[in-house]
Amino acid sequence: MTPRVPLSVLDLAPVCEGSDVGTALRNSLDLARHVEALGYTRFWLAEHHGMPGIASAATAVLIGQVAAATSRIRVGAGGIMLPNHSPLQVAEQFGTLAALFPGRIDLGLGRAPGTDQATARALRRYYDAADSFPQDVQELLRYFEPARPGQVVRAVPGEGQDVPVWILGSSLFGAQLAATLGLPFAFASHFAPDAMDQALMLYHRDFRPSARLRQPYAILAVNVIAAATDAEARRLFTTAQQAFVNLRRGRPGLVPPPIDDIEAYWSPEEKAGVERALACSVVGSPETVARGLEAFVARHRPDELMVVANIHDHGARLESYRIAAEAWNRGG
Repeated sequence: MTPRVPLSVLDLAPVCEGSDVGTALRNSLDLARHVEALGYTRFWLAEHHGMPGIASAATAVLIGQVAAATSRIRVGAGGIMLPNHSPLQVAEQFGTLAALFPGRIDLGLGRAPGTDQATARALRRYYDAADSFPQDVQELLRYFEPARPGQVVRAVPGEGQDVPVWILGSSLFGAQLAATLGLPFAFASHFAPDAMDQALMLYHRDFRPSARLRQPYAILAVNVIAAATDAEARRLFTTAQQAFVNLRRGRPGLVPPPIDDIEAYWSPEEKAGVERALACSVVGSPETVARGLEAFVARHRPDELMVVANIHDHGARLESYRIAAEAWNRGG
């Protein structure tokens, strides 16, 4: 029998057509309370900038709001794009969150800027590239350790705080770094699955136990769009499909409503590209979702699944997460 690995949530605080940022943020709080009641393990928010359809740019601020609105679920960043920040500032922010919500805060770190180059320069004006990411990660980890005698630069809050740090990635680079540092690893298979199998193999093969983690632990992200019927779920999925087409056309915007005929929306080339990017997707009725998740876990053997549901209607998104959790648990 396929092991029942934990389910978690990745949210981008989507700003939908016909809505606004305030509604998007309130919807994220509502979703967090909803999935906590359903038994999901984590609720992660991702840092993006300059994207009209994503309201989670001030990620640490939103994490604090979500943690305050919930009581048990782990809340964290999936992730903080470290090239945009100084390691000290990140340590202070997440040290503060960990002090306020002990035992509930996760910190996932990414190497990409999460935006275009002009915005990246505006975020961190004197930073040239992500080449120093490994050194920045190690500097950040040191700030969470107890202060040493004579230590000049200290993270207050931060030092001595138990903040689990994850390496995020969509390539072999992140897998190798997580293995080398002995950290848990989360792979962005929900939009960049090409290197997933090779990255997992490399991570498990080269993992070095550390004081933070004795055995490798890997999360895979998967799009799950669940509804009462396969046809309804496929229609809801056209929101994510349109969003990817719009992004590749250089016109990112608000999250679009679903449409009846996705084939009329994209070209054959765009369709092929989107289907490749969204290959790690399970779309359908409760039975279809249960079978799809079973097959995905049996094939790739993640330690945890991070569920992504880019759905225009908030009620339908809540329902999708309910169906996914119940279908997965019922299968066990």
